Amino acid sequence: MSDIVLSVENLWKQYRLGVVGSGSIKDDIARWWARIRGKEDPTLKIGAINDRENIDSEYVWALQDINFEVKRGEVLGIIGKNGAGKSTLLKILSKVTTPTKGHIKTKGRIASLLEVGTGFHPELTGRENIYLNGAILGMDKNYINSRFDEIVEFSGIGKYIDTPVKRYSSGMYVRLAFAVAAHLEPEILIIDEVLAVGDAEFQKKCLGKMKDVSGEGRTVLFVSHALESIKKLCTKGLLMKYGKLDTQGNIGKVIGEYMKKNADMQVSGIIPLEAERGGLGEARFKSVNILNKENELTKHLFFKQDIEILLVLEVFESIKQGLLGVCLTSNEGEKIAILTNDKNVCAYEVGKYEIKLLIPNIFLQGDYSLNISMSHYPSGSDIDYVERVYDFTIDKLAYPGQEEYAWTKHGHIFLDVDFRIKKLLENATK
Repeated sequence: MSDIVLSVENLWKQYRLGVVGSGSIKDDIARWWARIRGKEDPTLKIGAINDRENIDSEYVWALQDINFEVKRGEVLGIIGKNGAGKSTLLKILSKVTTPTKGHIKTKGRIASLLEVGTGFHPELTGRENIYLNGAILGMDKNYINSRFDEIVEFSGIGKYIDTPVKRYSSGMYVRLAFAVAAHLEPEILIIDEVLAVGDAEFQKKCLGKMKDVSGEGRTVLFVSHALESIKKLCTKGLLMKYGKLDTQGNIGKVIGEYMKKNADMQVSGIIPLEAERGGLGEARFKSVNILNKENELTKHLFFKQDIEILLVLEVFESIKQGLLGVCLTSNEGEKIAILTNDKNVCAYEVGKYEIKLLIPNIFLQGDYSLNISMSHYPSGSDIDYVERVYDFTIDKLAYPGQEEYAWTKHGHIFLDVDFRIKKLLENATK
């Protein structure tokens, strides 16, 4: 008996921009006439690549010729930039939408968590929604009864279980939805980036549960931008780009390829159009660089050598209070330090700005990256946010010619603090 529980063959998905459904009456008639004559759908011959910055057609291929297989018990991580087609793929696998072309073969029940509130009826209570979701998955009432207490305990919202879910916060939605999806024992569990809504403690709890689920012989598909979580949890990976499958295989290989492609864009510090970014767009970062003590651009620093970051920002609309942020991450995407100007937020008129900040280098040897952001203060809504915009390395030497420092592979940060030590008298009274 084959161990393959999910097989995707020649999967394509096309959308027509600006409409809901298949498109226009003209397109529907063309499809019908082609079907009558046994011909191919004529609208499938047109369509642009799914590049949000450069779309020159009213038709867009959200997915193009996707092929992969997943075995029982595997945890598949799906990564890629925003708009790469990850969520569209999961919606097709979850049967929320249908493919334009191609085939999907599955074995067993599928439970998915794609968006906040997916599968919940807002007027029903949390208790009633547990039974509703269980019924949709084909569970009888006795089985759901046997798992009910475990689901509620995991979600941590027992006090609100008899409250209509329309009154839940987004975090409460996610807690209950994940608990239901994971505890009703589907053969395939599909999780989109929705877990980012939960707090850090609950995210850790969910990752542990997904690991347990895979250990029980069930299959997990997981989409996330948190590369550290993907690396710890997943055994295999898919890297998607512009709706196409770029790389697949061992998760370490896939993450490495993703990081390499991002690093290849960082040539002169100018932020390219294809960089992964979000925000409302009233301003955009144009470039980012790190300077050494000779005021030269660099990607290599020595231990304890201060980090000077130079940003160029272009403002398109006046901003009353703009909060700047720089996040330093490890090479695996783990956030290590966050710096903001919350003590001196200011207004920005239309124009270009140069921003410099000096960071004391307390970071140990390794490869690091910068995320940069600007948001409205105090609401926190993003104006511009760019992930992994600049990679750099810190050496294990303090300066050339000096000996290597002793602390390797002991975390990321070195704090130089005073230790006050004194000997206690042996007969001293407490």
